[in-house]
Amino acid sequence: MKAGEKPEQNQPHDLILEGRSRLTVTGVRRVVRCDPEGAAIETSRGVLNLAGAEISVISLDLDVGEAKLTGTFDLLEYTADRTPGGLLRRLIR
Repeated sequence: MKAGEKPEQNQPHDLILEGRSRLTVTGVRRVVRCDPEGAAIETSRGVLNLAGAEISVISLDLDVGEAKLTGTFDLLEYTADRTPGGLLRRLIR
């Protein structure tokens, strides 16, 4: 690992979407929320936001970093990385 590099970013992260109804996510650190209309999953590459219908987590293994979900997936979107320290820190740079 290089100096200053975060170890969790070395964890592989992949998405496997099968027919818009089965989703496997690797590199999972935690499930932030999950309800029938959507989910938010913190991964090694940022927060993955999902939207759709009848979404549910069918398996979650944080030791391996894998989540499997079912439902109808209409949207898969990553939240933009934010600079630590907020707006003031970005303005001072």
